[in-house]
Amino acid sequence: MNNQNFRVTPDLYASKEKRIINMIIDSIGYYLFSFIVGIFLGILELLGASGVLDYIVTMDTLESLVFGAIIILLYFSTFEVLFQKTLGKFISKTIVVLEDGSKPSFQDILLRSLCRLIPFEAFSFLGAEGKGWHDSMSNTYVVDEKKFKAKKNAQSELDQIGVLQE
Repeated sequence: MNNQNFRVTPDLYASKEKRIINMIIDSIGYYLFSFIVGIFLGILELLGASGVLDYIVTMDTLESLVFGAIIILLYFSTFEVLFQKTLGKFISKTIVVLEDGSKPSFQDILLRSLCRLIPFEAFSFLGAEGKGWHDSMSNTYVVDEKKFKAKKNAQSELDQIGVLQE
């Protein structure tokens, strides 16, 4: 579909309540993801990759922060690249899109995920417009999926008026 006439507008933005729900659920999802990574690393240790868990246990503060950041990047990037959603967005029925309604690229999602590492960024969406720094810096939008699909379908139908069908 041609997205040239479609634009995400504030009426499509996910509500602040949904954004808070996303943040809470994704915090839980992040810890579950970390647990799964820990199990995977434990299995590697059992299979002979000795020293992996010893290294993690003996990490200094900076190494622990970097390791945690990598897990955050993996969690958000994997879900949003594959599904345009995280666990929180699946539950709140929201989705990440670009301004023209298209799916963000890997680079868009990676930048979005990197911006989440900015201290206190999680609360930046509480401003007047309801967009967080990770939204504005990556030019992405979190929208209500039902409203978004309805508007996109209506725009598609308008674009088809006057087009000859074969």
